[in-house]
Amino acid sequence: MSSAPKKQSPRLLRQQRIIDHVVAQGFASAAELSTLTGVSLMTVHRDIDDLVTRGLLRKFHGGVSAQPSTVFESSSDFRLHTHIQEKEALARDAVQFITPGMSVLLDDSTTALALARLLPDVGPLTVVSNYRQVEETLREVPDIRLIGLGGEYSRTHDSYLGLPCQEMVSSFSVDIVFLSTSAMNAHMTFHQEQEIVIVKRAMLATAATKVLMMDASKVGRAALHQFAPVSAFDHVLLAGELDDDLVESMREHTDVRLCPVEH
Repeated sequence: MSSAPKKQSPRLLRQQRIIDHVVAQGFASAAELSTLTGVSLMTVHRDIDDLVTRGLLRKFHGGVSAQPSTVFESSSDFRLHTHIQEKEALARDAVQFITPGMSVLLDDSTTALALARLLPDVGPLTVVSNYRQVEETLREVPDIRLIGLGGEYSRTHDSYLGLPCQEMVSSFSVDIVFLSTSAMNAHMTFHQEQEIVIVKRAMLATAATKVLMMDASKVGRAALHQFAPVSAFDHVLLAGELDDDLVESMREHTDVRLCPVEH
């Protein structure tokens, strides 16, 4: 049984258009967004209120502005709708590392979620994750033994984090872990949030085989906290338009594979 991503509703598509416009312009009025989306002011205000509640926009008198980029990078809602084709390409190559009977650890990245959607066709497997979306995707798959990692629930990430999660991760010994993070260069990986780094490091330490999956938007960048050196991963999977010299520099540290993107 395959679990495919759900088709986006008109409301979600409209809200994504609102987000894209506000991010590009910096701010926008409700009237401007009404014209942009072709819906009433009342509907736009409902959309704005929803996006503000989810932490994606900030409301002020007369309109809305974008949250700082780090908030967008952290938000599961936002990440679910970005670089979808690249993430699917990464997942198609990543699933080739998995054979029936393995124990698989997935982080709370939307790239790992793309991989989770392919796992019903691989089982039997044991899958461990702290990402609620992964748990929802796999909870009814009979061939998958699903272990959810607990901790403090983060609405922004839609996952479980903190010390309880870190300690629970450290109690496992899995065959393979699949991770993504917000930024990397030829030598180091990064994330903007300390609590995320702590959990990802624990995941890295508990797996026999370590796989990093990164779309091109994250490559050649840095963020506040160092996560792990590129050499800490057994395999690095990349998708999208990449600088050839940067890729060759990575290959000095580990196995790097380029995943073809289907358009």
